[in-house]
Amino acid sequence: MQEFPKNKLAQLVVKSCENYSINTIVLSPGSRNAPLIIGFNGSKNSKILSVVDERSAAFFALGIAQQTRKPVALVCTSGSALLNYYPAIAEAFYSNIPLVIISADRPAHLIDVGDGQTIRQENVFENHILFSANLGYGNDRELIENAMHTAIHKKGPVHINVPFEDPLYEMTSENENIVEDAVENVIVEEKSLLKEIPLEVDQLQKFADIWNASTKKMVLVGEQFPDELLQIQLEHLAKDPSVLVLIENTANVFHPKFVNSIDKLIFPFEEDELEEFKPDILLTIGGMIVSKKIKEQLRNYKPKHHWHADALRAYDTFHCLEHHFKVSPQLFFSQFFFLTKSKESNYQHFWLHKKEFRLQKHQEFMETCAFSDLKVFDTILATVPNNTQLQLGNSSVIRYAQLFDSNKTWRIFCNRGTSGIDGSTSTAIGAAYAVKENTLFISGDISFVYDSNALWNNYIPNNFRIIVINNGGGGIFRFIPGPKQSGSLDYFETPHSLTAEHLCKMYHFEYSTAKDETELQLQLSNFYEDSSLPKVLEIFTPRLENDQILKAYFNNLKA
Repeated sequence: MQEFPKNKLAQLVVKSCENYSINTIVLSPGSRNAPLIIGFNGSKNSKILSVVDERSAAFFALGIAQQTRKPVALVCTSGSALLNYYPAIAEAFYSNIPLVIISADRPAHLIDVGDGQTIRQENVFENHILFSANLGYGNDRELIENAMHTAIHKKGPVHINVPFEDPLYEMTSENENIVEDAVENVIVEEKSLLKEIPLEVDQLQKFADIWNASTKKMVLVGEQFPDELLQIQLEHLAKDPSVLVLIENTANVFHPKFVNSIDKLIFPFEEDELEEFKPDILLTIGGMIVSKKIKEQLRNYKPKHHWHADALRAYDTFHCLEHHFKVSPQLFFSQFFFLTKSKESNYQHFWLHKKEFRLQKHQEFMETCAFSDLKVFDTILATVPNNTQLQLGNSSVIRYAQLFDSNKTWRIFCNRGTSGIDGSTSTAIGAAYAVKENTLFISGDISFVYDSNALWNNYIPNNFRIIVINNGGGGIFRFIPGPKQSGSLDYFETPHSLTAEHLCKMYHFEYSTAKDETELQLQLSNFYEDSSLPKVLEIFTPRLENDQILKAYFNNLKA
């Protein structure tokens, strides 16, 4: 006979997850969370994934939720275990990714009395959480319902803290597993345009009038999950000669009339070009923007109007946000297009011509570019197969990738909510677990070593691939002027002689290396082929030359 936890709070939490269709449970082993482990193990609808390291577990769950776009539950024991979730929670908070954190706790009378494995867990994530439910005070059902509803509809992390008295391992049979205040089954509907409340047409007309009168309109698309309707809508926008569409590779939209390498376009600008580039209207959609150059540009040369369309949130990134349309970009454009018309202008044509010139200079440089980080990206991105999920590490990796064209069949993701390196590998593994297509993760060496516990995971698919670009430690700090001038470069850059070889042996990855272009081409020739194990390709680049080559590249764009 199957057994279930006797603890009523554990029963209520598990039943609530079932009723809200939160079926993927990433848990880390412990004792205080025993009632939850027993409960989820007895749930027929729950898929339990056990990951020992809580920090890695949280990013692993985030990667799954990133791809499924549905909440994933995280379950841990009491004490410092819970604090290890915080980096992933902050990332989920700023990236609108739903997570349900369920922490076991000591009862209130055992807090701050010297009991072991005990900290102040209630509201511990208050600055980066959408809702905190502290159970055990009599309104448990209502708190849990609010938490679940918030995670699903507001797309972010929530925290349910569950105090458990000893004994922890008492169980009961299924027939006795009755929770008196169990929540009713909830039908979780997929969000669609039909479920959104449209904008008031009269109010929207005022903005359309401004739009129709403007000859310089910029649409900037940040991080965005692939969406066919949005792709069509942005293509329609590009038909207007007064509209310039700027995208990042994490925007997951593609078109020849979109400016996809923003830094490549604007880095060489002279003073008169900076002023000419300034739009009358800036319309932003999507999440975080990677390009530091476009942030500087639009902060120093502010548009007359800045509008943002998003159902949940609007960041005043450029310090001039005028209006937030609180609907999805898809619904906004569906309404807005009925009120707008094309405007004669040279704005789009002029800057697309500049884009083509920069692309030509880019190609000329790459033809003779020495082996380096830059050349490695040129080589790698030319070989990535169609329909690959591409997960990018932070720091140098995402910035180098922005300089190259993307394949329109790729789906590209990066943890840009907090832009941290701490969980990039774990996130990529979670994303690879959640999807069927081949997944490639490109990482820097520091990020890879920092999150090496990510490989301590039993759910890594065999079609998962990692490319580690090992430039000897934090090469981005050689490109930034400040660290060199400070006289403390070694403490910014983190030089080292570590490799991924022994990690791959320990965690059963196929491992290969490349130290020059010939070796790299040879290794890439079969890197994506089917195998019985996931693979790591580690590429060693010249630490003392990478920054000089990148600077020469940008100087070449000015010529």
